[in-house]
Amino acid sequence: MKNLIQIAGVIDKEEAKMLMDAGTDYLGFPLRLPVNKEDLTEDEAVEIIKTIKPPHSSVLITYLSIAGEIIAFCDLLNVKIVQLHGKIAKEELAKIKNRRPDIEIIKSLVVAKDNYDLLIDMVGSLSPYVDAFITDTFDPVTGAEGATGKTHDWSVSKKIVEISLKPVIIAGGLNPSNVKDAILEINPAGVDVHTGVEDKKGRKDFKMVKSFIEEARKGFAQMANP
Repeated sequence: MKNLIQIAGVIDKEEAKMLMDAGTDYLGFPLRLPVNKEDLTEDEAVEIIKTIKPPHSSVLITYLSIAGEIIAFCDLLNVKIVQLHGKIAKEELAKIKNRRPDIEIIKSLVVAKDNYDLLIDMVGSLSPYVDAFITDTFDPVTGAEGATGKTHDWSVSKKIVEISLKPVIIAGGLNPSNVKDAILEINPAGVDVHTGVEDKKGRKDFKMVKSFIEEARKGFAQMANP
């Protein structure tokens, strides 16, 4: 996982095609959410995911915390990458890896006020059971853990990148105007965006998507050759 660009919140087949044509690597499908409303139904997601072919990949983004439920949902959608945003015991992560080593696990690290020590502990304890981490932002107003459209303290993400043995993707309030700066400051393995490339109607804007990808690629190139 290197120089990865993920765009989450796919609405329909047309939007999925546009994202792939623009050069998106991972297309994220947030489903079974405790706070935010889903962008589409599970049946709709199944049909869209059928259209996503390599080198692009589909990602289930969910807050499920039981290994059996997570595996069953991945199988229902026919995805092999799952991004887990809820609290989940390392024993459940181990069960997923033992039962289905073909499923790639990305575990969120949600940056909130004064939880730095907790996040560092999570990196150490969960690393054996995940393939990557993704940092995101906690919204104290809504209680949302991710998909807040808000940035967090990038120095926390930078420290996580420095100590993690697994790749780290960054998310939280990224958009075309700040993604390059975020990459150069944090040195992540990838970036993720959702609302930062959407228009007022909640659809992905092609120009914003292209700009985000172009700026991210510039950032990754400069990161590799400072």
